[in-house]
Amino acid sequence: MSAFFSRLFATLAPVFALVRKEILVLLKEPSSRALLVAPALVQALLFGYAATFDLKHVPYAVLDQSRSGASQALLARLDGTGVFERVATLESPRQIAGVIDAGQAIVFLGFPDDFETRLAAGERAPLQLILDGRNSSTASMAAAYVNAVVAAYNGPPGARGSVSIERRAWFNPNLESRWNLMPGLIAALSMLQTLLLAALSVAREREQGTFDQLLVTPFTPLQILVGKALPPIGIGLLQSTVIFLIIRFWFGIPMNGSVGLLYLGLLVFTIAAVGVGLSISALSLSMQQAMLYAFLLIMPMMLLSGLLTPVRNMPQLLQLATYANPLRFGIGIVRRVYLEGAVLADVALDFVPLLVLAAITLPLAAWLFRHRLS
Repeated sequence: MSAFFSRLFATLAPVFALVRKEILVLLKEPSSRALLVAPALVQALLFGYAATFDLKHVPYAVLDQSRSGASQALLARLDGTGVFERVATLESPRQIAGVIDAGQAIVFLGFPDDFETRLAAGERAPLQLILDGRNSSTASMAAAYVNAVVAAYNGPPGARGSVSIERRAWFNPNLESRWNLMPGLIAALSMLQTLLLAALSVAREREQGTFDQLLVTPFTPLQILVGKALPPIGIGLLQSTVIFLIIRFWFGIPMNGSVGLLYLGLLVFTIAAVGVGLSISALSLSMQQAMLYAFLLIMPMMLLSGLLTPVRNMPQLLQLATYANPLRFGIGIVRRVYLEGAVLADVALDFVPLLVLAAITLPLAAWLFRHRLS
């Protein structure tokens, strides 16, 4: 028996030594120690706060032509849920399109002038419910909340007249989740490849030892930057085109806006994403390091983009963080142009953070090309 354990120990001893060596290598560098804990900690917090489908803030607008006690009682029940927040009290039906198109409200409630009269007469009183279908999951949940409030307001059957909801969803009549998700993928899926290609661009040459040779050529940092940026930008736009064609013609999701404006938004978004990728590449000393930095950024960027969960449902601090995320505004432009038919004036503010991000990251990458020590 002792001979057996001796042989077993002799076999496992080198393995334990190797394991010990690998652990010491991981723990030796402060950056390596941080990577063991920081990504899991950050991503767990982001999932916990950002990736939530619970509705905590539903802005709504109301047009109360009845101005009666019955309509005010129903609105008081709605406000009392703690979920709905009235952001606009309209005076005319002509104002409805403005608050919905601008995203100021995702729910609209309209009371007819005979609302209380019908209830008092024991009849069914219509309540107009208009939903912003550009985010189908949020609209569906908001409609369910309104239905629950109206059902509680109606009380037992036959007690009096009842409120009847007449529902309509703009930009996505059937509230299909595919209509909400897939246009956002035009920006999201292309960003994954674009960011990775740009991140590996300089790091690959630095690892192979050819980047120093590039720096001593007559090329200026601006020329090097343009040469490194154009291929990922072209590939990103090509991938966006493939995804766009699949969504439009394979899945048959109709497009309501301008193709030219869509591609203008995609171009500015892709330039901003490439600027982030090139900055990562210029900071990295190896391809492995560049890939690690890129993957660490991709998950938070996806979570904070509004692709799956609305930005308005996130904590205020995370909402502020999304302004540094090009994907948030890329998805916003694509969705509004594709589904809503928005024009340049409607999405102009979404271009501003992208242009600011590109104006910061691209010059930073050019500066790092010459000043980053290898």
